[in-house]
Amino acid sequence: MSAVATRAARAAAGADVRRADRFVVTTALVAALLLAGLLALETAPFLVGLFAVGGLLGVALYHGAFGFTGGWRRFVVHRRAGALRAQLALLAFAAVLIVPVLALSEPGSLQGGLAPVSLSLFVGAFLFGFGMQFGGGCGSGTLFTVGAGNIRMVLTLLFFIVGSVVGTMHLPWWLDQPGVDPVNLGATFGLGGAIALTLALCAGVAWWVTRIERRHHGDVERRLFAPPEQGFVRTLVNGPWPLSWAVAVLGLGSLVVLLLAQSTWGVTFAFALWGAKALQAVGVDMAQYEFWTWDYPAMALADSVLVNTTSVTNFGLLVGAMLAAGLAGRFNRASVGRIPPRSLLAAVIGGLLMGYGARLAFGCNIGAMLSGIASASLHGWIWFAMAWLGSLLAIRLRPWFSLSND
Repeated sequence: MSAVATRAARAAAGADVRRADRFVVTTALVAALLLAGLLALETAPFLVGLFAVGGLLGVALYHGAFGFTGGWRRFVVHRRAGALRAQLALLAFAAVLIVPVLALSEPGSLQGGLAPVSLSLFVGAFLFGFGMQFGGGCGSGTLFTVGAGNIRMVLTLLFFIVGSVVGTMHLPWWLDQPGVDPVNLGATFGLGGAIALTLALCAGVAWWVTRIERRHHGDVERRLFAPPEQGFVRTLVNGPWPLSWAVAVLGLGSLVVLLLAQSTWGVTFAFALWGAKALQAVGVDMAQYEFWTWDYPAMALADSVLVNTTSVTNFGLLVGAMLAAGLAGRFNRASVGRIPPRSLLAAVIGGLLMGYGARLAFGCNIGAMLSGIASASLHGWIWFAMAWLGSLLAIRLRPWFSLSND
């Protein structure tokens, strides 16, 4: 590109720069301070740290526009793989960071994202992949778009919570169906072998999607390492970020969550917990459902959400995304009345399927896929494959629900 063309491109990019929304930024900062203060009252400083990390994750997801759902759809429909390669880079980076930490830690001190390979995994991941294309976002995507003011995604989140609670009611039955214990690739192939295999799989998928993209377009998107257009500081604060920045923050953030929470990053258990607490508040005895008598769910249900590590991280993510949207001047204030009824119906269906599927599949794109693969768990790769199949089907049905595939 010539110097003149480069200046013209930057001028065009600069023309779309918006001023920060001071009201939204102020609201986000006040909310952050209030929540951090409440967490500090729990006399557990690590919770405040976890909340702060969640905030950084929310900023990275928003400024990097790092949504798994849209990236998958863009490849399927348009054969463009820039976002998908960034996701694979995140999987590889997180594995390089987390697999050694888990392998070298004291037994029982850190909980990796390991889960059984079972019928519930196959069914749940397929349902989740289908649902995320109807809902408009995955687990993390739903949260950061809600934080950025997307009204339709609020509906998705509400039914995500409903589906999650229903999933907890049915999960014991699903766990009685055929399956095998978690397969830890680190235990099977050793530390070096597990990392090498994970990197090889990520590289293999990246090569495959790049080959398809090049065959269809004659070139490939250079989004991962695209330079910032507005200068380092302005881009860092106002966005949008190059995808490489988001990959770095999300990968390092996943490691810090593990060290602070002593378990890998997850999102959707909190949704089930919030729904169960709401039912409990109106008099429903959740102990009648086996899931809520198990040690960890029972403890979480009895405690405040302010001491539940997944909830705390989610709260930070919501506030961080709101702050980022305010700094970018792009907080969404569209009303529900502007959304086609079929699109709202799709949000309901998508939320229900994601919530139910996440419980059956032991997590979402973060808790099952990212944290699973980063923990060298075979189930993470199976989740990836089955969610992809569910997405393929849903993408073909989206136009009927007034949802664009562009």
